[in-house]
Amino acid sequence: MPPSLNVLLRSRTLKLRLVVPDLGAPVLDEPISWVHSSDLGDPTPFLDAGQLLLTDGTQFPVSSTTADGKAYSDYVQRLVEHGIVGLGFATQVVHGTLPPGLEEACRNHGLPLLEVPDRTPFIAIIRSVADYLAKEEHARSEWSLQAQRAISRAALRPDGLTSILGELERQLHSWVALYDAAGNYVRMPRNRPIPSDIAGEVTAKVRRALDLGTRSASHLEVGGQSVTLQTLGRKGSLRGALVLGAIEPLDPARADIVNSVIGLASLALEQARTLDTARRHLRAGVFEQLLAGSTDVAVKTARQVWGQLPREPLLVTASRQENPAPNLLEALELLADDYRGAVFYALRGELLLVLAGNAHQEKVLELVKRHGACGVSAETSMDGLTGALEEATRALRRATELGRAVVEFAELSEGGMLGLLREEKAGPVARGLLQPLIEHDRTEQTELLATVREWFANNCVWDKTARRLGVHRHTLRNRIDAAGRILGLNLDGMRDRLELFAAVQFLEDGPDTHQRSLT
Repeated sequence: MPPSLNVLLRSRTLKLRLVVPDLGAPVLDEPISWVHSSDLGDPTPFLDAGQLLLTDGTQFPVSSTTADGKAYSDYVQRLVEHGIVGLGFATQVVHGTLPPGLEEACRNHGLPLLEVPDRTPFIAIIRSVADYLAKEEHARSEWSLQAQRAISRAALRPDGLTSILGELERQLHSWVALYDAAGNYVRMPRNRPIPSDIAGEVTAKVRRALDLGTRSASHLEVGGQSVTLQTLGRKGSLRGALVLGAIEPLDPARADIVNSVIGLASLALEQARTLDTARRHLRAGVFEQLLAGSTDVAVKTARQVWGQLPREPLLVTASRQENPAPNLLEALELLADDYRGAVFYALRGELLLVLAGNAHQEKVLELVKRHGACGVSAETSMDGLTGALEEATRALRRATELGRAVVEFAELSEGGMLGLLREEKAGPVARGLLQPLIEHDRTEQTELLATVREWFANNCVWDKTARRLGVHRHTLRNRIDAAGRILGLNLDGMRDRLELFAAVQFLEDGPDTHQRSLT
């Protein structure tokens, strides 16, 4: 720490006497940046905040009067407003004793006042402070050198990044937290945890900084604590963030240590980037092997890298990611690593595909839906992966249309085959098939489409339908046959009858599409 008034008062060679305030006052521990001497009436233009001012009082009259009290007060007030930490007044030079008005002004304005005896030259005080500052600078340089060596030795250990952060915490006497690219707190066995009362707010600030995608350093107040946040990685490809808490403002030596750690951590993370890219290509190849039915080969390949593939039954989650956010891929990699292969992801064109069991699906959706809509297949085995991929893709398409975060295939399949056809927008196809019948009804003023609808509504039972329409069953039969001829369908056969039934179900309602004037 820099010298203070208490340090000078403890010096036996300087023999300074404290006049204002009393011993033990906190202001006496304020750091002194330098010592300056001046006998000007207003020396503040030549002073900096944090300095100690020495004077022999030449600027003050020797014989004090009551009117001099305001001059002392104005003088001291200017010093206080300028940030001067103390005033040293030499006696037995110009003034035999301390002017009472000066002592009163210092007490009123809270400026520490020291009496400098005539046998203590100002240069001795200046030299004492200069020597102390030089020792402090040497000590900081020595500490910085030793800390840099300790950080470098930590970097050579097998768990390099963990050791580096642990050493940084020890050197700075603060807690240090590392976050991954997705903004998740990475627990380090050697590091103190983030205080629980501010952990949530710190995590939120880290995620906002990572979402910006740019390198940044910021000093924040969180829960009354000073926190330094530094993102790691390159612009647009951030690898995580480093947070230092319960720390005083960084001096140059401490800032150098932090910058060294940031550089080493960034380098370690960047070196892993190439490996991550290779792993993602390998993931894509393994997924293609699974789709091709080469499950044994895929399992053997995965076992060499990830340990295993997700156990059956599993779900396929699909999300369209034209330019996948690095944070998302990093988070999925960490998720897969945390669950030891129970979660598997791969990129296939613009699709991000994630395989996981029910036990881990909630975590997968929580992560992926932050970056876009998701479609989820029904449960499947590895052998049914191709069909599950199609299911997930259909569900994703529906989620995009509805503007929803997640749609499960089960929602689409609840309506059976007709439900699936409806999701595929079969209406236009139905209109095209029934258009000849619609045109015939319009030009010939017939009700063939309405008759067909009623026939299907009564399960193709002739007598019941005829009674509903109020016609003879032979008339009904002639109408249905006529509709079949117009559409080119044989309605005595099940295939054509089902095709007409589906078309009627999906025909879009409109004033000129069909008639419902049933009696």
